[in-house]
Amino acid sequence: MTRGWAKIGPDPQVTEWAAAALPRARAALAATDQPLRCGGTWAVGLDLLPNALDGAVGGVALPWARFGLAPQPLHRAQLSTVLPGYPQASHEETPAAFAFRQNRDAAHLDGLLPIGPERQRMVKEPHAWILGLPLNHCSAQAAPLVVWEGSHEILREALLKVLAPHPPKKWDEVDITAAYVTARRMAFDTCKRTELPVVPGEATLLHRLVLHGVAPWGAGAMAPPEGRIIAYFRPLMVSVQGWLTTA
Repeated sequence: MTRGWAKIGPDPQVTEWAAAALPRARAALAATDQPLRCGGTWAVGLDLLPNALDGAVGGVALPWARFGLAPQPLHRAQLSTVLPGYPQASHEETPAAFAFRQNRDAAHLDGLLPIGPERQRMVKEPHAWILGLPLNHCSAQAAPLVVWEGSHEILREALLKVLAPHPPKKWDEVDITAAYVTARRMAFDTCKRTELPVVPGEATLLHRLVLHGVAPWGAGAMAPPEGRIIAYFRPLMVSVQGWLTTA
């Protein structure tokens, strides 16, 4: 995956899965007490889709072979839901963070968490891959996923350099903030920014180390009343060392 991403479909088995997931996603989003973020324009939707461990939902199997992935136990999918006007300023974010969301698509590397009072970035959730499955039909400007092509190799090199002096079993305890910020800036300067709008029946598969984010809601973008919903699976790997060194 030299670009750090791949688009799958359209495929009838993926379409069938999305059709089975959509009404359950709507119900889960309506019932959750998870707060809306970004001024009421983004529902994070962590662990909301009531899928089975193999990814099946409503009796419809997740078509693993269509994604080129080996089946493994899965968490309940995230239902990332974006509404018209995203993003809006809110008390949850500093002005600088909001500007980064507006101007840089809130670009990030999954798996890094802010730890302690100084919010040091550490690798606490080393995902194997990121699979996004759109559940409803929206226009291409409805806050699509954004990736920086090839950024996974920049981030891999930078994080390996800062972690190499430490025992691999302690890699999840090392502050990688400075190296991450520098590598992210390099990706902005040297990697192609690509928007990846998708519709039900398609999917996006991201390399676990690729820099990605969400574009602002575009002028004239269209979506159903529930907003743009994408279900994401991100199973965890055993170690940070494997997360960085496996192809």
